[in-house]
This record gives sequence, structure tokens and C-alpha cells, in this order.
Amino acid sequence: MLLPMAPTDSMFLLGESREHPMHVGGLVLFEPPEGGSARDVRDMLDAALERDWVSPRLRSRPRRSLTTLGQWGWETEEQIDLAHHVRHDALPQPGGVAELMTLVSRLHASLLDRDRPLWEMHLIEGLADGRFAVYTKIHHALADGVAAMRLLRSALSEDQDARDMPAPWEPAAPRLELVPAAAAEGAADLAGAAARAARAAIGEAMGLVPALVDTVDRAVHGRGGTLALAAPSSLLNVPIGGARRFAARSWPLERLRLVAKCADATINDVVLAMCAGALRTFLADIDALPAEPLHAMVPVSLRNEQHRGGEGNEIGMLTCNLGTHLADPEERLGVVRAAMADGKDAMRSRSATQIRAMSALGVAPLALGIVLGRHSPIRPANVMISNVPGPRAPLYWNGARMTALYPLSIPVDGQALNITCTSTDSEIAFGLTGCRRTVPALAPLLDHLDTELAELERVVGL
Repeated sequence: MLLPMAPTDSMFLLGESREHPMHVGGLVLFEPPEGGSARDVRDMLDAALERDWVSPRLRSRPRRSLTTLGQWGWETEEQIDLAHHVRHDALPQPGGVAELMTLVSRLHASLLDRDRPLWEMHLIEGLADGRFAVYTKIHHALADGVAAMRLLRSALSEDQDARDMPAPWEPAAPRLELVPAAAAEGAADLAGAAARAARAAIGEAMGLVPALVDTVDRAVHGRGGTLALAAPSSLLNVPIGGARRFAARSWPLERLRLVAKCADATINDVVLAMCAGALRTFLADIDALPAEPLHAMVPVSLRNEQHRGGEGNEIGMLTCNLGTHLADPEERLGVVRAAMADGKDAMRSRSATQIRAMSALGVAPLALGIVLGRHSPIRPANVMISNVPGPRAPLYWNGARMTALYPLSIPVDGQALNITCTSTDSEIAFGLTGCRRTVPALAPLLDHLDTELAELERVVGL
């Protein structure tokens, strides 16, 4: 049975090309259990491969036909070739972080096979420090960052003594047959749901006009919201190629938390301010800093308790003035904090449907560029910066502790750099994914992030 695909999800398939892969990824490092080795972790994963169990979500592959009028839908694949989806890789000597990032950069650049479910997992050994790495990529049509994080979380445990745990691609209950929600509902339930949906749609439509007026007014006056009209031209806002470069580093989460507390800001405000300062220094060093402030697109999850397990993409979008025209880090943080607070205030007065509609308006130039395959002259923002919440406690897989989690994302035409962060129990990781041609060196940005955090600690009195 072919299940319909949401338009937001299908956009990532329509816009994909060899030069524009549309998958997100994650690099996870595991420390073997006490007395064990990286080989033990690999052996446990190899044993899972022999079981040949795959979760329902990871059995979904995209398909369209004449019967769907050319629209994309999801079809469940009964037979999965796990040897295709789960692969082994080894690092060359000396097996350090540089070799790991080089390998992951190359893996992240290749397209997923659309004739199969849209995911891959690479088991990477050869790290000199004895850890074992797992790189996963999953198509953005299948999962956004929050959904991908929950998929990872479902395979891990807070109990370091737990054993016989499923592999990341396996269901928690391998023999459980899941019944589609529609099949479990009676005709009366469906009719009632349709009537409720129709009433809700009428109310939502009536609220879109004032939401549109407010969104445009905010953009014209440079206030926070889902639409920006003032993003300057920069070297990041150009057509991109398919080769990728990835770099990542972690910082103690407590450092950002203390800065946020002293500055009456949020941790996400501090993340944005760190990125603002790093981008300012990076561009100034090569004499490419625009006189006007850079603007960032900041995804905001719209998932709630009723939609915790949802697939696909459930995100809204805010734009944030990064204050890169200001030399003082405290002033930049103030600009970021005000822009995000203003944008969140606007979101609170709107429904999820209205937020999606206004977010779609804000990213329309970027989305059109993705679908049409050409760079839009309109810049909704200069860079994408997202912060995906991660686990709040130490996590283990069959006794192997997850020691690092680095996110990888999607550069697109007009935004050659993507900065995605995610936190673990004690650290926050910044993952920088860039077009190799446009941003050939990402390591300096990591150093600038480190410097900017230290500067923020200084100005708030830490």
C-alpha cells in the first residue's frame, strides 16, 4: 500500500540532485564497556546483522506512479538488504579525529539509493583511542533532526548494565506487527475526524490573513519572525557543489548554561551568539565581512506530546539578526536575544498551521531554489543554524557508552554552510557541514567558536 507523503517532505526529494544531497546525518562515538574493545562493539553489531530485523520506519522507500499522479508516497519494503544499508569502514593510520572527519565528509557527499529505503549506517573502526564510531545518514524526506534524534534515542539505554539491546536499525519489539492508524479506525471515527478537520481548516484559513500581515510588517521593520528582508550578500550565499566538508567539536554544556544564566538569555541564544562571533571573525580574516549584519534561519520544532513519534518534518522557522556588524560580543548577544524573543512572541500567538504557512513564506526563495535547481537572487538568510535537543543522561548500547554525538546537515544553493548543534548529558556538539568548494576550511571556524565562548564568559563576568 502506498501511503501519501506530506508536501514538506516531498520537497526534499524534488530538490535533490547529484550536487544537492538531501539527507541529514549523525556521527556517534562509543567507548567499549570496561574490559572490552572496539572489536567487541563490532561483533555485537555484526550479530544484529545476522538477525535481519529492521524497524518499520526504516523499511519505507519513496515511490510515485501514474496512479499517484506523479506525487511521491511511501511504500513498505518487505525484503531489506541489510548488507547494503549497514556497511563497515576502517580509518587509515593514525586513526585520529582528522581521518574520521575526512571519511565522514566523503560519506556524507554521496546520494542515497532511491530504489531502497533512504538510509545508511557505517560502522567505523580503527580509532587510535580505542573507541568505535557509527555514522548514519537518513533522507530529510523521511525524518527531520528531532525525529532522527528520537530514532537514535530509542536504540540506547540509560542503564549501563543493559544487554541484548537491539541495534539502531532494529525495532524494540522485532516480531510486533504494527497496524496503520487508518486501518484501526472505524468508518464513524473517520467521518468524525474529517468533520473536525474541516472545521479546523476553516478557522485556520481565517487566521492566515492577519498572520501574513503581521509577518510582512515584522520583516519590513526588521523585527524577529519567520521572514527576513535584510540579509546581505556574502560568500556563503552562492550556488554550491556536491562535495562536502565536515568539522565538529564539543564544549561543556555547563559553560553555555552559565553564560545564559548571567546574561538572562537561553542556551540557544548563546549558541547563536557563538556562531555570530565566529562567522564575524572568519569573514573578517578574509576581508569578506558584510557591513550589514548576517541573518540566520533557525528551525523550531513543532512536535508536541501528541506527535512525539511522528515521522517526516514538523518544523517552523525563525530568522535571527546575528549582529555581526557589532564588534562587542555582549552587544551581539543582546541583538540575538532580542530577535529570538521577538520571534517566539509572534509564534505564541499563532497555531502550528499558521506557523508552518508563515515559515513556508520565509523559506520560499530557498525552497524554490532547491526544487528548481537554481540559486534564487532573494536571500531569506545567510546561514542555517539549528540546535536539536539531545539526551539528558548518559546513554549506553549494550554497555558501550556514547561519548560523542556530532550532527551533520544539508548545505543548499544560497546557504553554503549549515551549523547544527546537539547536546548530550554534559556536552554540546557543533557540527559544521559545508560545500567543499565554497568553504574549503572549517577548522578555523571551530577555533573561532572556542574564542567566542571565552569572550562571552568574560563579558558576563565569569
